This record gives sequence, structure tokens and C-alpha cells, in this order.
Amino acid sequence: MKFLITGCVGFIGFSIAHKLLSKKNNLVIGVDVISDYYSKSLKNKRLVVLRKNKNFTFLKKDLSKKKNVDEVFSKYKFDKIIHLAAQPGVRRSIKYPQEYYDSNISSFFNILECSRRYKSKQIFFASSSSVYGDNKTFPLKETFLKNPKNFYALSKCINEDMAKYYCENFKMKIIGLRFFTVYGPYGRPDMLIWKMCENIHNNKTLKINNFGKHERDFTYIDDAVEMVEKLLLKKNLNKFQVFNICSNNPTKLSKILKIFSKLRKNKKNKFIVYQEFQSGDVLKTHGSNTKILNVIKKYKRTKIEDGILKTFNWFKNHY
Repeated sequence: MKFLITGCVGFIGFSIAHKLLSKKNNLVIGVDVISDYYSKSLKNKRLVVLRKNKNFTFLKKDLSKKKNVDEVFSKYKFDKIIHLAAQPGVRRSIKYPQEYYDSNISSFFNILECSRRYKSKQIFFASSSSVYGDNKTFPLKETFLKNPKNFYALSKCINEDMAKYYCENFKMKIIGLRFFTVYGPYGRPDMLIWKMCENIHNNKTLKINNFGKHERDFTYIDDAVEMVEKLLLKKNLNKFQVFNICSNNPTKLSKILKIFSKLRKNKKNKFIVYQEFQSGDVLKTHGSNTKILNVIKKYKRTKIEDGILKTFNWFKNHY
């Protein structure tokens, strides 16, 4: 099977590509612009891993440029498209919305248009738990109304609306994946778990927002990849649908801090400083995984303690 994976050197894109390439009959065409939002060195390390597989082909392209997307689709025919390329970052989107319009909205429109014209069989695309905004009813279900609090979340809501439009008007098969705080080896340096690993390993002090009162549905990367891979194999996903990619088991930041505190060697130095709530943040995320389990039946959920330990050990060996 031939896959197009955009954002292939991003955290989730790399992890899905790596898993699909472990199956000998799969071919992966990976596309990424390799932006400098966070460490290019880390992205290049991921790319080195992927390039070790002869069934992987890499194309460096900016997908917000229509001609670049046309070039990809005119050269290759794909069985499935996994569109994960996007500009991440909640707070940054408030200050620089143009970046998010170009990377998240224009790029996805170009993917949809080329998929329509070249008659691609099926598209999976990355949405986000941030589309729910702040909510008082949990767990968050796919049927809940969307309530974006920042431009990043708004861009993902627009992606979902565009996908639904193309499904209804052009009979396309498109699946949205609402990822909930994915973490693990090769993760993102701008997210909490990585920052905690770096903090403990290098004996630094980390600022924790909202005095540590946030609560997140942390999802270990292997679990997220397993859920996506099982969805990819389903043949009856014919209309527009969205699925939560989550653990359905939220964890308070205070518990995360306790887990990391046990990993510290130097107990004397202060390793966290609390600060006030930051604009654009969401207080709590807790996704329901009932819908996806009805389709994939089951997956092996990684406990937060085990996931953090695996991530921390990987970090020590690579940094």
C-alpha cells in the first residue's frame, strides 16, 4: 500500500511513518517543509531514521503553495493520504495568526483540491482536542459543539468543516483525528513532558502555568499510532467522520510533577516555579474513546507512569 504522509518529520507524522514502514509491503512518500518552529536538528534526526528504510521517499515542500502539492500528486498515486503537516502552538497562534492560516488552512485546502482532482481514495487528517475549548461536561465526545479559544484551534475547526464539505459535495472519504496531548520518545520540545525531561536531566527550573491546576488527557505515542493504524485498515469508513485519539484517562499536572520528582537525582535545587493562567490555555481535556473503540475494538493503553519513564529513558540516551 502506498501512503502520502505530510508533516513526516513532525512528532506524530514520523511515528506513524516509522510504524507503517515496519510492514514490508508499505511504501511511504513523506513531505515536510522542516520549519524552524522547534529544533531542526531533532527533525533531521527523525528523517535519518526514516531514510534507513528503502521504501521511504522524502520530498521537502511547502504545501501552502499549490504548485508544490500539484507536483506531488501528479507524480505519485496514493492509496491513502495522512495529512499531519501543520503549524502547532496554541499561544503563538494568538500573536501570529497568518502562519496558522498559511500552514493549517491553505495547505489543507490544497491537499483536498488535489485529492479531489486526482481521485485519491481516502484522507486522514490531524485535528486537535483544542477544537472543544473549555468545557464543563466530560468526557468530551465527538458530537459536542466546537468552541475554539485561539487561532490554532480555529484553524482545526475550519479544517474539519472543509473536510465535511468535500465529503458531502464530492463523495470523498475523509477522517479527522482529534489528537489529545500526545507525548513520548522523539516528542516535541515545546510540550510539557519533553520540558520536564530536559528540566530533570539538565537540572533546570521550569515554569508551570496556572499553578499546576491544569488537567490533560495525555496519550502515549505508541497508543496514538496503534489507534490510527487500526483505523487505516478499516474498509467501511466511507463518510466524513472525526475520532478522538485519546487515553480517556486525564491526569492532573500535579501528578505529572510527582512522577518526575521521583526521577530527580538532585533533590536540593528548585525544579519548578508556578505562574498564573496563560491566555489561550484550556483548563482540562478529557476525551471519550468510546467511538473509536466501537470501530477498532481495543488497543493497549500505556499507563502515564510507564509512558513517562520510557520517554525519560529515551531522552537520557539521546540527549
